Amino acid sequence: MSQYDTYAPRPNLPDPATAPELFEGVLTRRVLAYLIDLAIIGVLVIAFSIVGFIAGFLTFGLAWVALLFVVPITIVIYYAATLGSHKRATVGMQAMDIVLTPTRGQPLDGWMALVHAAVFWITFAICWPISLLFALFTPRRQMIHDLICGTLMVRRSPMTRHWQAHNRRSQEAY
Repeated sequence: MSQYDTYAPRPNLPDPATAPELFEGVLTRRVLAYLIDLAIIGVLVIAFSIVGFIAGFLTFGLAWVALLFVVPITIVIYYAATLGSHKRATVGMQAMDIVLTPTRGQPLDGWMALVHAAVFWITFAICWPISLLFALFTPRRQMIHDLICGTLMVRRSPMTRHWQAHNRRSQEAY
């Protein structure tokens, strides 16, 4: 197997035609998960800002310079800690029963989670309506950043049943 084989799409990706329960309401769940995550990030930013503001007095104003980086650093830490974990989901995604799954043969680690989050924020900042509309026309409800990063968002609870059934069929074929 060459190094390029790991970037090829997996042949056993779930299909909305054969496993519709994996994609049921995914786009709505993603929007709600985003709003939950936005609220959590907002609370974290406020908490870190308060700490930075107090630290500014203790460092004669030097820590106040760091306040410029509170928002981006909070976002990076939040996504790396949640998407890069073994759960592969932010707190909002967990609440909405969705999980981020790689579509290529590479694992979803902290770096891939950061890349996914960065591409998400870039495409969302450029034009969020197009990003959402794009998902309406892809069979797996993938947004622009999902296609760029090679990821797929599916429902967590039916996903376990889907992969168990797929593995059973694969073992029976041999």
